Amino acid sequence: MALKNEAQARNIGISFEFFPPKSEEMEGQLWNTVSELQDWDPDFVSVTYGAGGTTKAPTLTAVTRFLSQTPLATASHLTCVGATKEETHQMIETFRKVGVTHFVALRGDAPGGAGAPYQPHPGGYANAAELVAGLKSVGDFEISVSAYPEKHPESRDTAADIDMLKRKADNGADRALTQFFFDNDNFERYLERVRRAGISIPIVPGIMPIQNLTQLKRFAGACGAVIPAFLDERFAGFDDKPEERAKVAADVAAEQIEDLVRRGIRDFHLYTMNRSPLVSAVLDNLGLSRRPAKNAGAAA
Repeated sequence: MALKNEAQARNIGISFEFFPPKSEEMEGQLWNTVSELQDWDPDFVSVTYGAGGTTKAPTLTAVTRFLSQTPLATASHLTCVGATKEETHQMIETFRKVGVTHFVALRGDAPGGAGAPYQPHPGGYANAAELVAGLKSVGDFEISVSAYPEKHPESRDTAADIDMLKRKADNGADRALTQFFFDNDNFERYLERVRRAGISIPIVPGIMPIQNLTQLKRFAGACGAVIPAFLDERFAGFDDKPEERAKVAADVAAEQIEDLVRRGIRDFHLYTMNRSPLVSAVLDNLGLSRRPAKNAGAAA
């Protein structure tokens, strides 16, 4: 299951996504997870906002702790939902003051949730491309954006999606982090179309280790990701066997990354769901090495 050789493994770049905790128990889980995952030496980690930008304060609190108590390069997600440009710039300045130099710039979901129509704030940024330009106008930030190999559910078609990605890249985005997917052939076709469109920034696959296939299917339906039939086959019979199910999940994610490496991909963004065992199992399967962080345990 491991990558072919040590040199190949050393050339793999990884990053992790976390979300801000909503309770004291979840906060403990997050920081235990961070302590356990930081030794994998990710290139950076990101912290999400939540639907409709509803978790700005918890995001700021979490990002501040990441930056002050861990060795991890930390990016904050930023959306333009329900805010004027002035309010968005105030938020940017707040994050900059705690040390943020890297943003994941997103339009964000409609406040009404999945399926609700999106209406830009009349005095705000209309989309992520405009937000990227706004970020660049106020600071020399590193900027990541989103990409959708299977099309954003609100986009007219893939061509419109790629056109929006090009606008984000042209406005200064440094890389795109994709929505999770499981069909590498489809991703490769998407990447070819992206390059033909003149987009040269790195397109980093988003990898979702499957904690719970049933829950993932519900989530995927809302965000337009396709769950292939082979996953039902791989997980069949393991509903009441958590250890075996976790092994299958680690194998599936590691196999997907291995195959993408064979296709020339070198960077991967892992959606941790604020849990470490499965993510660590995937990286172990790949033969990656832990590198004890300079102040390991500080986040605990």
